[in-house]
Amino acid sequence: MPSTPLFRFGVVADPQYADLEPNLTLDRYPANSLVKLREAIEEFNRHDLAFVITLGDIIDREWRSFDAVLPVYETLRHRTYFLLGNHDFAVAPDHLGTVSARVGMASAYYDFGHSGYRFIVLDGNEISVFAPPEGDPRREEARALMKALESTGAPNGQRWNAAIGDTQYDWLVAKLREAKASGEKVVVMNHYPVFPENTHNALNSARMLELLAAHDHVVAYFSGHNHAGNFGIADGTYFVNFMGMVDTIDSNAYAIVDVYEDRLEIAGFGREASRTLALR
Repeated sequence: MPSTPLFRFGVVADPQYADLEPNLTLDRYPANSLVKLREAIEEFNRHDLAFVITLGDIIDREWRSFDAVLPVYETLRHRTYFLLGNHDFAVAPDHLGTVSARVGMASAYYDFGHSGYRFIVLDGNEISVFAPPEGDPRREEARALMKALESTGAPNGQRWNAAIGDTQYDWLVAKLREAKASGEKVVVMNHYPVFPENTHNALNSARMLELLAAHDHVVAYFSGHNHAGNFGIADGTYFVNFMGMVDTIDSNAYAIVDVYEDRLEIAGFGREASRTLALR
């Protein structure tokens, strides 16, 4: 087995910072996330990483929460990538259209390459009852998806879940084809899991799974949102749901991923599990 990784990167899920009292029912401590994030960044800064990505829910709520948490990220000596989660839109209605810009994202979904890999970063919030402005038809589309899921007994027709729209879906299809033509392996990243079945999965999980199953160069799908974490394998793709940093009073959760020719090695810190993902 190769002993030297091609590259390494850091992963954080759901810091969900806000200056709030703990939610003891859910065992979440949003105010403690600044300390946990600093601890994670101190560890990341000890390593030679290509980048660090946060898989959504940077804040728990309130626009001013960004003012406290984003400066902590500035202490990272590595490139920082974000994607957005449902809690990032728990802000005043007049801020809904500028969340991406607030965290320095030129686009809410994008892709980038590194050493034979294509990372595809999705905006999972497009079709939802919280991210589009009031009166936007995408809110009604989300309600219709939720109702359809509920009618089949699926567990994920929940108001805290969301889906990507048709334009972004077509973009994803094009990016998967581009990566295939370039001989690149793909890691898809989204706030919302799609597998295994769970109450936190994206509203369009079935459609997403069908698409990914048709592309054997998609090695992994990384997500947050379900703070308990989850793991599954479907059609040769690994689905890794990273644990929420915000949970528990003082135990942390984050990871460093070592990318080798033949495998991904996930080193979990705190509550996060360590895993070896052998590549086909």
